[in-house]
Amino acid sequence: MSRAAILEERYRSRLPATLDELAGPGHGTVQLPAHIAWSGLTAFDVDRAPLCASMYQVVLTEGLQEDLAAYLNRGLLLRHWPMLRMVVGRVIREVWEAAFPELIEGVPVRP
Repeated sequence: MSRAAILEERYRSRLPATLDELAGPGHGTVQLPAHIAWSGLTAFDVDRAPLCASMYQVVLTEGLQEDLAAYLNRGLLLRHWPMLRMVVGRVIREVWEAAFPELIEGVPVRP
């Protein structure tokens, strides 16, 4: 199995069944545990777009399935996805967009 296939399976296995399972905070400061944010910032104010996007990138990359549900918020994910999709890895982007087409509904198509 290729490295890309292993990564794809890893991220696919962490997906929630629906975006409605993402019940994380919609406001305020979120403190991530060390197993997710093991380097750099560990507290993020999700009311500030750059910090929210930074936290979501960390959680999408490092979080387990239960972490995704606990720390990601459906509305914030949808709002920030157009930017997030450019900074998360290709495998994460493709896995999430294949599972949840609503993520790309408002994303402009590049020529």
